[in-house]
Amino acid sequence: MVKAHFIINPASRDFRCGKAWPDIKKRLIEKGFEVVEHMTERIGHGAELAHQIRTELEASKEESPLVVAVGGDGIVHEVASGLRGSKIPLGQIPYGSGNDCCITHGISRKNLNQAIDVLINGVDRSCGAWRLEAVAAPTEDGYPSPPSNHWDGEPENEGRTVRWVFLESDAGITSAISRAKLRRAKWIKGPKKYTYLGVTTIPFWPRRKVELTLDDGEPTVQDLTMMTVTTGETFGGGYRVVPDMYPTRTNGSIVLAYRLSRLQMLSLMGPVKKGKHVGKWGIEQMDVNRITLRPIDENGLPSDVPVGHSTFIQADGEPLLQLPASLEWHRNQIVFRGAQDVSWD
Repeated sequence: MVKAHFIINPASRDFRCGKAWPDIKKRLIEKGFEVVEHMTERIGHGAELAHQIRTELEASKEESPLVVAVGGDGIVHEVASGLRGSKIPLGQIPYGSGNDCCITHGISRKNLNQAIDVLINGVDRSCGAWRLEAVAAPTEDGYPSPPSNHWDGEPENEGRTVRWVFLESDAGITSAISRAKLRRAKWIKGPKKYTYLGVTTIPFWPRRKVELTLDDGEPTVQDLTMMTVTTGETFGGGYRVVPDMYPTRTNGSIVLAYRLSRLQMLSLMGPVKKGKHVGKWGIEQMDVNRITLRPIDENGLPSDVPVGHSTFIQADGEPLLQLPASLEWHRNQIVFRGAQDVSWD
């Protein structure tokens, strides 16, 4: 039998993942897996479990078995955080809403047998990640302010928190919409939630200026509508947010939108779905390995602490942090088991 640790988020896909897990487990055993299961109990627990598994395996010098995240991109983020820097391969059984990590790595989002086959016969690839350092956002409506985790490393700037991004990070109107989900529209399920939040957030979103520095370039002050980086092309369940990005790329890539009108913001989803937004309305994309973002205070000066209306920045879909912030692209941070054939390899 093939031994593997499975870290399950029972709350994924509106709590349907936990209900489906017994049948998934049965299928895995039938396919020859020795299943060691770990059920998460709270936000951040997946990273704790993954780091504990890693520590025990490294101490015992046991050959590293596969560790599998069961759920959506959120649990992938947590498990990858705990495993980052090790040689332990990470796999996924998709049971979330977007499952963009599966899109990137060629894992079927609808066929369980095909997803399990990737766990058995897939290819392990060393993939990059973005190191995000920013100010922790406050607790909101029961969603906790993010703590510092020793497995993420120490911040370079006092008073900031580090997270690693294995899928996507964004700041601007998109992160404001995601932040709104913590307190509004909890009764709406699936993609309709974000449509509702977008329509009800965009008309009232206060514009803000940000000092932006790319690599070793000169800082510029921009009226920022959106900033996005990813490790693969897609986010949000297949939207091609950063075209031609892939996790083994030498350089990172950034998409920037400045001072879009509110109508343009509302109209953005269609072009993004097809990856046709770059070049439209002045939206630009470029290679970059380091990004620094500082908010502008009421005197027009860049600030090293949050000011005015907070500009939130996401870590794999969670609006946990706020500006000022920095992002750095680092290669070879996590070993991900994907399909034998992917378009970018």
